[in-house]
Amino acid sequence: MASRLLTRSTAARLLSHLCRRKPDPIHCLLTHGAASASLLGPTCDLPAADSALLRYPARWFSSSPAAATEAPMTADGLTVDSIASKGWTILPEAESDWRSHAAAVAQSIKLIKKRLKWGWILERTKQLAVVLERPDLWDDPVFAGRVSREHGELMGKIKSVNQFEQELIEHIEMLRLAREENDNELESESMSALSDMRRSAKEKELNALLSGDNDSCSCFIEVQAGAGGTESMDWAAMIMNMYRSWAQRRGYTVTVVEEMPGEIAGIKRATIKVDGEYAFGYAKAEVGVHRLVRISPFDSGKRRHTSFAAVAVIPILGDASSRYQIKDSDLRIERFRSGGPGGQHANTTESAIRIVHVPTGITATCQNERSQHMNKASAMAVLQSRLDQLEIARQAQMNAEHTQSLNEISWGNQIRSYVLHPYRMVKDLRTNYEVSDPDSVLEGDLDDFILNYLSSSLDEANIYK
Repeated sequence: MASRLLTRSTAARLLSHLCRRKPDPIHCLLTHGAASASLLGPTCDLPAADSALLRYPARWFSSSPAAATEAPMTADGLTVDSIASKGWTILPEAESDWRSHAAAVAQSIKLIKKRLKWGWILERTKQLAVVLERPDLWDDPVFAGRVSREHGELMGKIKSVNQFEQELIEHIEMLRLAREENDNELESESMSALSDMRRSAKEKELNALLSGDNDSCSCFIEVQAGAGGTESMDWAAMIMNMYRSWAQRRGYTVTVVEEMPGEIAGIKRATIKVDGEYAFGYAKAEVGVHRLVRISPFDSGKRRHTSFAAVAVIPILGDASSRYQIKDSDLRIERFRSGGPGGQHANTTESAIRIVHVPTGITATCQNERSQHMNKASAMAVLQSRLDQLEIARQAQMNAEHTQSLNEISWGNQIRSYVLHPYRMVKDLRTNYEVSDPDSVLEGDLDDFILNYLSSSLDEANIYK
């Protein structure tokens, strides 16, 4: 049976609220029958007599695997999936319509699961859980640590989404109970909570986009002035200030690494280091040429000028990140009898090992050691070195792709236009997303542009799979 329970904190809040308004909150709950009372689960915090009145086959929370996969459900059978499929109209956030808020949050949860590849995450977590149960796992501490970290990261994502689903169902139930009680204060609190969830859902949507290999890394952002002389140098300085403001808004640490000032104004080239979680994942959406149209402050004739600046974003890969992460499921291990001299048991047991990395086809073989265990360790070391070499080459190519926008900075290569005259608009030419307030964008309000680009990139990737 799907869970319909409020968490302990939410139920306690409900009881506290009712205590302020009713001399007997338990009686108040009982008047609404088993559906309301069952939301509270066991009543160990209540007096024994009252606890007996609320004895229902329910629990606060369950840690069993089966219960963890149950979809939260309201007393009248609403789940997140059913809310998303009802087609309720989604109104602006300012409207106090609980169906609108619930539908918006449910749609966001559905989108988040799609972006996270929810089915794959659940299956991968099961596979890793089996590996973690192996008694010999910690014979290889490096491999064990890698499996443990991956399992922890995936479980964190699952827990976060499940808690968000549960929170939505709880607020809907609180709203229902408030209306049954004609409790305007509690109804207002529940409506406000749904509205807050709707806003935080947008942030979670964005976070779900950041699942790339290096998205969690810090990064370097490099800006270079293009065609246009002093105009473009001034524009490059404006762009760099925009990214510094954006990074500081997000709580990242910004350090100027390099800055080459222009002869009159602005910069020819500059690089900043942005330290923080998912800095690269966000900033990679800004790679390309940025075009500015404005009345030049350097032209005495007050003519309109067009300027260009290029942006490159490079992830900062530490020593651990630069090593190829080998997954146990990607390996095919073949055992055979070794040939040639090798001791008493060399040709009588299958001690030789050949390890094939299936995704790349790279193999490593070892038959020099006397034991299968030693041969396997040596073959893994060789395979790791070969894959590390491949990873270094891949990263070099990736960095070249991130910096290729610096090669030609002119017409026909821009990703975004900033128009300050004769009208005011910022438009991303990759997604057609635009706003009419360029000042806020130049002050670092870039998240909507980043979200739209990352969303469209993911949708295109799904189409071509």
